[in-house]
Amino acid sequence: MNKRILMIGTGGTIASKQTDNGLKPGLSSEDVLSYIPQVKDVCEVQTIQVCSIDSTNATPEHWMLLTRTIEEQYDKYDGFVICHGTDTLAYTAAALSYMIQNSRKPIVITGAQKPIDMDVTDAKTNLLDSFIYAADDDSQDVNIVFGGKVIVGTRAKKVRAKSYNAFESINYPYSAVIQDGMVIRYIPTVPHKYRVRFYHGMKNSIYVLKLIPGMKSDILSYIFKDYDCIVIESFGVGGIPESIVNEFYEEMSSWKEKGKLVVMTTQVANEGSNMTVYEVGQKVKQDFDLIESYDMTLEATITKLMWLMSLPDMSFDDMKKGFYKMINHDILFTR
Repeated sequence: MNKRILMIGTGGTIASKQTDNGLKPGLSSEDVLSYIPQVKDVCEVQTIQVCSIDSTNATPEHWMLLTRTIEEQYDKYDGFVICHGTDTLAYTAAALSYMIQNSRKPIVITGAQKPIDMDVTDAKTNLLDSFIYAADDDSQDVNIVFGGKVIVGTRAKKVRAKSYNAFESINYPYSAVIQDGMVIRYIPTVPHKYRVRFYHGMKNSIYVLKLIPGMKSDILSYIFKDYDCIVIESFGVGGIPESIVNEFYEEMSSWKEKGKLVVMTTQVANEGSNMTVYEVGQKVKQDFDLIESYDMTLEATITKLMWLMSLPDMSFDDMKKGFYKMINHDILFTR
């Protein structure tokens, strides 16, 4: 018997039409689905449209909307396919990985670099592949299907702005590929022992500070004052440069008492951080017991912190323990 899959439309390039001011979402979920009639041989599909936006405009409220929609429909369907714009698709995939945990049913996110109504487009293949993956018996959890590759929801990054192979899996293998209408798995599925759990909060009082050579320190007081969490994108394996280190120590000394968070990550996409390697990182980490993202993507780091900060009665130790707990393969190494 065919699996029942719910397709959730959010807009994005895949559903866009050309206007005088450029591409803009304009196709409904049913319109998009009509371009792949062969899906009837794969599964039974119902559609729902929750919004119609360019993914540049996606916010945590949209992630909460998607979570509520899936929770409300969870018992009625065998899986879900979300059509999404590519620009923030990796953020949404990571966010849903934290907001919907232990899902034995697949939640697939896909999109396209060209609208589905164009003669030359990647949209039809990506969407059909997504249904093939969602209808497979061994599929579960949040994953991206794009360019024939299956990427774990917490491991994706958009690395190309125009090419069809827009996404790569960072510090983790592709879990599967879709070839000739079949799912070929590189990593076996381990069924969840616990029931699916939905979370509904995301606290966005978070700022990403990208370090640049010769950065002035005056920005720190503003950021430390107005945000509850700062993610510092450092160089290489991680450290604080001399130009801001004195101000950083002053701000951190008062921050620690307020229970706020600083998390260190790296601007380098692959292989992760390790602040113990160099003096510029080791002393800072020891002095302030900093949380470090290690091999996590920036998208997963940000959304995991938003999720953790929304949980009630979380101490610093709770936050640190929660951050280092692996969810949907998001972190492999902690030192």
